[in-house]
Amino acid sequence: MKHTKQLLATTISTILASSSVFAVDLVTVYEQAVQYDSNIAASRAAYQAEQEGAYQARAVLLPNITANANAGHTDQEFDNRPVLDDSYKTSGYGVSLTQPIFRADAWFNYQSSQYNSKRAEADFSKAQQDLILTTATAYFGVLRAEENLATAIAAEAAFKRQWEQAKERFDVGLIAITEVHESRASYDSIKTSRIRSEGDLQIAQETLSRLTGVVYDEVNGLSEGFPITTPSPNNADEWVNTAYEQNWSIKSAEFALQALDEQLKTEKSGHYPTLDLSANYAVNDFDGAAPPDNTNDGASVSLVFQLPLYQGGGTSASVRRSRFLVEQSRQVLETTRRNVKLDTRSLYTAIKTDIDTVASQKQNIISRESALEATRAGYSVGTRNIVEVLDAERNYFVALRDYANARFDYVIDSLSIKQAAGTLSPQDLIDLNKWLQAARSPQQ
Repeated sequence: MKHTKQLLATTISTILASSSVFAVDLVTVYEQAVQYDSNIAASRAAYQAEQEGAYQARAVLLPNITANANAGHTDQEFDNRPVLDDSYKTSGYGVSLTQPIFRADAWFNYQSSQYNSKRAEADFSKAQQDLILTTATAYFGVLRAEENLATAIAAEAAFKRQWEQAKERFDVGLIAITEVHESRASYDSIKTSRIRSEGDLQIAQETLSRLTGVVYDEVNGLSEGFPITTPSPNNADEWVNTAYEQNWSIKSAEFALQALDEQLKTEKSGHYPTLDLSANYAVNDFDGAAPPDNTNDGASVSLVFQLPLYQGGGTSASVRRSRFLVEQSRQVLETTRRNVKLDTRSLYTAIKTDIDTVASQKQNIISRESALEATRAGYSVGTRNIVEVLDAERNYFVALRDYANARFDYVIDSLSIKQAAGTLSPQDLIDLNKWLQAARSPQQ
């Protein structure tokens, strides 16, 4: 089967060589996605907006200082008493200060805004992790499609050669026409698979391009030496515990619940009194004939106390509504925790399965290659028929395809479990990128 391996290697090299000389690695693609992706930009803007909302809520607790000024001109004319006619100007300016002393609603609203800001920060962090995983998934989606296409092209060439050999054997009377038909049918089937694989590659390339706005003719591949290792820690419960503490979806739901708890307190405080300190200073100037010109100023300081007595039942309704929203948020948090637990355990199991599958598929390639050689040898001496040869050929190329897919599944699942645990970071892509740089070298 050396010629089959050489054919597959040659086919892959041909596909890659036909592309542009511009090649890109995973880290470069991710950096471009960070700059281009609209979802991460929207999440960043949402976080910044919530931060400003917290500053806005805090402003209600701080002093409110207002300056004012006025100017006027008055003409007075009396029909019966002209002596009283007058014309004068007035002007004035002043400053007033209001300092809330006790406003429970403003304080609780400020606390709520703080938690909303933290929730938005958690959502932004999750969006960053989503982009890491989405970029890696799209990148390796291209590699997966390339591998599948290369295998399909190699299989098509092998089945075509088998069909041509069958025609030659039929022409000299060594086999029946049915074997020619069988080999032609297998060739047509694998040709269809090759066409489908070409379409899959185009779709994968478009998916990657959507993240960055750049069309890539070539991406660096995954080295054969990439290590397939057990997850660390090698315990599903530890991954779940980490996820409970660090998963950004859980954190966002927790902050949302805390924000609504504070909002409930805000609504309850609608029954509470308020107390404000008010201070004013004003200067007024009078410019007229009678009375004579004069300027006066004055200052005042007061405490303003208000107690709401009845507001049409609106406050009570707001409290009840907030209670329902708090309960809804509590249930959302519980659902999120359950989903994260399920996802984390499922991904841990998937990784363990991927590890076994990669090892099994690697051995399967060797077994299928040996079986194909034996079947071809048997066919040449008449102990095997063409259908058995075609099945052995097909099984060999399926093993090649499944082995490549199992390796890519392992990579994506390994990143996904880190996202579920809340530990996924750009460093994971940097570490992974080390195994992509040498993938296109001649030694591979």
